Amino acid sequence: MKRALITGGASPIGAAIGRRLAEDGLHVILHAHAGIERARALAHELREAGHSAEAAGFDLADPEISMAAVNALLESGPLQVLVHNAGTHADAPMAAMTVPQWHDVVDISLNGFFHVTQPLLLPMIGTRWGRIIAISSVSAIMGNRGQANYAAAKAGLSGAIRSLSLECAPRGVTANVVAPGVIDTPAVSAVMTKEQIAKMVPARRAGRPEEVADLVGFLASERAGYITGQTISINGGLA
Repeated sequence: MKRALITGGASPIGAAIGRRLAEDGLHVILHAHAGIERARALAHELREAGHSAEAAGFDLADPEISMAAVNALLESGPLQVLVHNAGTHADAPMAAMTVPQWHDVVDISLNGFFHVTQPLLLPMIGTRWGRIIAISSVSAIMGNRGQANYAAAKAGLSGAIRSLSLECAPRGVTANVVAPGVIDTPAVSAVMTKEQIAKMVPARRAGRPEEVADLVGFLASERAGYITGQTISINGGLA
């Protein structure tokens, strides 16, 4: 059974990805930090449904803790699928943005990607099969007022993934980015009405976390072995 690590596995999109990969027959490891209890509850739900799942709690922003946690997971065997979904917001116009606001966002989305990916690469490459998928954002492509930190961190993932794809392609490991647009989550509902979304998005609705998960599930499958180094948007025609 292939093993998949999903960072930010307690978020709405992360949880949908966890369910999809578990249904596809993978053993899913749901990472969380502040939301570890939600991740544990989802892992329990998946096991009750007959799937294979566990939760892992650690701070992605801390390199030593993250790498130690990944190495502990590797003691049970290589991780052949990584979905880096973890991220955070600290929105402010750059003129008013603080140093912690910048670094906190970059540390989780971009530095956190390195902290979890680097230690699992050689074991993954050793199996001659792997899937690395980073969840970015439409903000990384279009920009967004008040999100210079978030857009920079998410855009950085595309450059890292593109380079990583070149390094890993001869070894059967693909690396891609999924860039969602407006997705129906509590965070989006708190700041945008359905009417506002309909005016902004050509498809006239928000996407569903399950739609993002379906794309990730495909990229994590055998069928996507010839797709690598790509940033794939899922945004209802927004960009």
